[in-house]
Amino acid sequence: MTQKKKHYFVGIDAGSRTTKAVLLDDEGNLVSAIRPTGINVGATAEEVFGDVLGQVDATHRDVKYLVGTGYGRVSLEFADTTVTELSCHALGANFINPEIRMVIDIGGQDSKVIQLDENGSMVDFIMNDKCAAGTGKFLEMVARKLETDLENLSDIHFESEQPCAINSMCVVFVETEIISLLARGESAANIVSGVNWAFANRIGNMARRLGIKEQYVLTGGVAKNRGLKDALNQYLGVPFAPLGIDPQINGALGAAVLALRSS
Repeated sequence: MTQKKKHYFVGIDAGSRTTKAVLLDDEGNLVSAIRPTGINVGATAEEVFGDVLGQVDATHRDVKYLVGTGYGRVSLEFADTTVTELSCHALGANFINPEIRMVIDIGGQDSKVIQLDENGSMVDFIMNDKCAAGTGKFLEMVARKLETDLENLSDIHFESEQPCAINSMCVVFVETEIISLLARGESAANIVSGVNWAFANRIGNMARRLGIKEQYVLTGGVAKNRGLKDALNQYLGVPFAPLGIDPQINGALGAAVLALRSS
């Protein structure tokens, strides 16, 4: 008996900091890959595409449809179509858990809160893309000033005895605040915790403007920061629903779902 040939559907999210690819097969099984975006978005997208194909021993010819999304989607010349990341984040979360009604996505250069319906369609959204406040770039600056890395930044939040009051979310002003707090002898843990609480306040208020839903998730690379996730969880007072995937690939997953539906 001849084995049925598998078809694959791919989503590529070309973000400002990282490029993510998700490959789905006919049965909804997925594999994923992530690479730093670098200066050549198109080349990186080709590489991450090759990464997921290699995991299932497939070729470009086995891919039935490919959807591109993210900041760099215009560079994905090999995509069958491109869509905004807002729609993709909604679809990705819905694919994992149809009960989810809100996605809080914090990426490298923007943060967004997306409200969705039972079909995974976006109903409303709020987006902060005018400055680095409340983004991965913001946290990178904090880590640099404290001479640590992002992973350690996540851990030392829980060592804080008294979070510092952070009065601004502007990158320039917070950098000055951190320098002053260090000169005053404040611990890195108290500074990081203070930053996370200020961060949670900003993002949490965006979510409250749309109305907090009981089933909501945190996605994006910043979702891996356990300290920020803890602060945001406490600020909103409603626990995050489990996502079950790497939160950084949610947008690419939504693009792959759209590819599956478009074929």
